[in-house]
Amino acid sequence: MNIILFSRKELKHRPEQLHIIMRQIERHGLQYSINEDFANAIESLTGITISPERRYRNLPQSSGDDILITYGGDGTLLDAVELRPTPETPIVGINCGRLGYLTADDGDGIESLFDHIVNRTLHLEQRQMLSVSGDIECGERCLALNEVTLHRHGATMISIEALVGGKRIATYHGDGIIISTPTGSTAYSLSAGGPIVDPMCNCLILSPLAPHNLTMRPIVIPDNSVVTLHLDARGGEAFLSSDNRTYTLRDKATIELRKASEGVILATPHNNTFYDTLREKMMWGVDNR
Repeated sequence: MNIILFSRKELKHRPEQLHIIMRQIERHGLQYSINEDFANAIESLTGITISPERRYRNLPQSSGDDILITYGGDGTLLDAVELRPTPETPIVGINCGRLGYLTADDGDGIESLFDHIVNRTLHLEQRQMLSVSGDIECGERCLALNEVTLHRHGATMISIEALVGGKRIATYHGDGIIISTPTGSTAYSLSAGGPIVDPMCNCLILSPLAPHNLTMRPIVIPDNSVVTLHLDARGGEAFLSSDNRTYTLRDKATIELRKASEGVILATPHNNTFYDTLREKMMWGVDNR
């Protein structure tokens, strides 16, 4: 088994956890590779030497039996989606950030996590992704695990006409619109008033951002729908954000969103359900009376 480690250099890495991670890799005799920024952080904080052949700068090489381990928060895990050698490579998150909603471990059970990895007893879930196309320059593959957002650039309100399967839903006037997967229902969409959706549901969520209309509400649609968005930025520009990546859109741009042909295999907390995570991370249903 080959471990692909990934983290971002701007994070506050915890030396004691880094020691545990590297010790577990050595203990189990695992092969590993590590991105350059993370390797430098480990050397600086722990004194452990990472040899040049263990480092990668762009996409790591696939061994055919890989698992991608991220160290950080949800943003780090979202960044790592593009680093998977194949769509079948599972992603495991170790949290050293704040919320860490998508991560499988909060940093207190790293030894146990590696035992599950080696014994192949991780709980894995297939999560759907969104694919973006249209009047946007984002390379050959523009995918999102959480959400795609069209939002205004500057102080001027924008308008977005939304169609599902070629049928008009509405024109959204305001700051923009979020198109979320079930996995992303507890992220930006939730902050905008969208519903909480079990990640195993086959749907997409459209949530308006600061709509200039008292009756505009989020809507849930089937995930086999093609969502078409026509932008009216009133002669200016707008932004499209796909998870952590942001692109500039010109006025009158048309964007199409659909369920991606590939998904993400995500490790979830062992013996923890989606609803357990809601209660623990989001304080869902907490009553302090």
